Amino acid sequence: MSRNPLNDLAGLGDYLREQRLSHRLSLRQLSELAGISNPYLSQLERGLKRPSAEILQQLAKGLEVSAETLYVKAGILDEHPVAEASTTTVRDAIAADPNLTDRQRATLLDVYESFTGADPQR
Repeated sequence: MSRNPLNDLAGLGDYLREQRLSHRLSLRQLSELAGISNPYLSQLERGLKRPSAEILQQLAKGLEVSAETLYVKAGILDEHPVAEASTTTVRDAIAADPNLTDRQRATLLDVYESFTGADPQR
């Protein structure tokens, strides 16, 4: 079954609207942040227009979301499932970083644990 491009646009439009509303932005405010016209943004949200990658990037900046997320929603990129085999923890990443000194590693772990309430003995 082939994908219907209009469904992709409607999904993108719904996502853009949800993000705009969650950021408590009006159409006009987001259009100014993204540097696009208010009517064009309205058409995007209603799924009537297909935005270019550049427009999606501008919208991503205005909404403070990943441009890649918008590319996936627009059907420009395929969604890549997260590989379950590579479950690197924050602690593993800090320990493996060759650019950090022992003191920097300890400090980063302290900060991480203070934010997450994680058990340092884990």
